[in-house]
Amino acid sequence: MTDRLWFNGAMRDRDAVHIDPADRGLLLGDGLFETMRVQAGRIIHLARHMARLYAGLGTLMIPPPARTEVEAALARIISENAMQAGSLRLTITRGCGPRGLLPPEGAAPTVMIVPFPPAAAPMPEAHLVISRMRRDETSPLSRTKTLNYLPNILALMEARQRGGNEAVLLNTAGRVAEASASNLLIQRDGMLLTPPVADGALPGIARSVLLDMRLAREQALTRADLLGAEAVVLVSSLSVREAVSLDATPLPREPATAQRIWAALMA
Repeated sequence: MTDRLWFNGAMRDRDAVHIDPADRGLLLGDGLFETMRVQAGRIIHLARHMARLYAGLGTLMIPPPARTEVEAALARIISENAMQAGSLRLTITRGCGPRGLLPPEGAAPTVMIVPFPPAAAPMPEAHLVISRMRRDETSPLSRTKTLNYLPNILALMEARQRGGNEAVLLNTAGRVAEASASNLLIQRDGMLLTPPVADGALPGIARSVLLDMRLAREQALTRADLLGAEAVVLVSSLSVREAVSLDATPLPREPATAQRIWAALMA
């Protein structure tokens, strides 16, 4: 795979891409992104990613680029980089503007697509830490993959400082929302349960597949539910991870659950 990416309407070498210092995505986190898995030369669950992307553009009131053009650019990235497996990161910002918070009229969005090779090794089992950071379930931004991930970054750094490798974010009511970069599921009586979007869970792509297949259903969860589960699993478009501890307390394990989830997402 070569190092060619898409930037504002053209394929470019990585070292030829330069972000304008006035880009609001750089200055203010004014934008959003999608991370998509590539398998056998195609994007897995592309339609779901596009639906979430354009819903997010509507929420942020960013003028949307033509969907056909974005999908054509994604296909070209895969073709020119001879990708069979890996991932694509699609980033759209509001574009450039003057100083200040209010966006200018007629701003031209910045569109960038960057390819990445497959991970060198599977992600490790998750040692969870309940973070002191809170997820604001009342904000529409909790349902959008914006460029501002600082609460998640700080939560993950906190988890590392406390001996874990993954954070669990609770919402303002103390219920489980999600992990730092994954949706969270537990298994109870053989059924997979995941926090509802109303509790601050990002509407993840893998999560939506499991819900539509009726392999999972939404239910409010607490820390006690995690400790009492048959299994705790983290899912994203790129990975399925079994959680093995919570705040240094061992969690029940059932490896077949993670295997079942991965098989469903690969179908």
